[in-house]
Amino acid sequence: MKNGRRIIFLVDDNMSNLTTGKTMLKEHYDIFSIPSGIKLFEILEKVTPDLILLDIEMPEMNGYEAIQKLKTEKKTREIPVVFLTARNDPGSELEGLNLGATDYVSKPFSPPLLLKRIENHLLMRNQQRALRDYNENLQEMVQQRTRQVVELQNSILNTVTEMVEFRDDVTGGHIERTQNYLKLLVDKLLSERIYWEEVSAWNLEFFIPSAQLHDVGKIAISDAILNKPGKLSPEEFEIMKRHASIGEKAIERIMKTNSDNDFLCHAKIFAGTHHEKWDGSGYPRGLKNSMIPLQGRLMAVADVYDALIAVRPYKQPLSPPEAERIIVDGREKHFDPVLVELFQDMAAQFARIAEHCNAALQDRAEVFPAPARESA
Repeated sequence: MKNGRRIIFLVDDNMSNLTTGKTMLKEHYDIFSIPSGIKLFEILEKVTPDLILLDIEMPEMNGYEAIQKLKTEKKTREIPVVFLTARNDPGSELEGLNLGATDYVSKPFSPPLLLKRIENHLLMRNQQRALRDYNENLQEMVQQRTRQVVELQNSILNTVTEMVEFRDDVTGGHIERTQNYLKLLVDKLLSERIYWEEVSAWNLEFFIPSAQLHDVGKIAISDAILNKPGKLSPEEFEIMKRHASIGEKAIERIMKTNSDNDFLCHAKIFAGTHHEKWDGSGYPRGLKNSMIPLQGRLMAVADVYDALIAVRPYKQPLSPPEAERIIVDGREKHFDPVLVELFQDMAAQFARIAEHCNAALQDRAEVFPAPARESA
């Protein structure tokens, strides 16, 4: 950081893109315009950036080759890398993410979207540094451990879920509403002592916040599919379905360095099982009945109810009574029959939660309107 400003490397062999990108970002950051992957590593000998915006299609050394080298060198492996490309296929996005990229932005750039993603990734890097510093000084911080870990985890969760909802803006408020539905269901399970052995063992301080990550895999889904103004084709739906496995694997990677962590354990289960169905017709594994973890069965009810009452580009929202009827009709097909019975007892409370959250979301939208998306 120089003079309090973050340093961003913009790497692209197209001079027009370098000029456009620098003009767009120079008000907020110190920008280094770099015309090739080879030149990138020459400058890295002298300057360490806070984030790298990296073009994929470059001569001599393309973006994939550059990130592989970045991730093998100790000095550069932790620098966030955001790919910039004119490609628009999920396979290319997934390849970049698998190589260690933190995000994938399509050209031409949407200024508000690019700025928001850079802001979020820099914030996440700060939090990762804070977590590393915390671990290095653990003995001095023993008395504050629990409070600080919870605050940090919740901050990371909020950042990640904001990124998901910023991309998937047709489902704004979805994460907040589903958390509230889940809390309602879990409180009912505890009060009725249903599935007691399992639920009573959960630390609810971690359980409810971890549900925010159930759709984190959507980060790897193309904007063209995620925000399509209409119903997905069968081929597009198959791509969309991958978000469950992608989210699960992403959380697994985090767990390798944070093994003793309840909220990550719950988050992984939420991400990987919330689209399984009681009769075995769900995805990604086609689990059936009680083979589906209880977290996934709970989220299925909350997630589907919210999808039914929400506005989507290809449908109008259903009324709460209509949504209730569909949930009830899905007993023993889509949903755990025990949970459907509990849901029926609390359908009116579900409707009130939806009404309250939507009103709050509308208030926020009026104060902080979302930036308009620009077509690629």
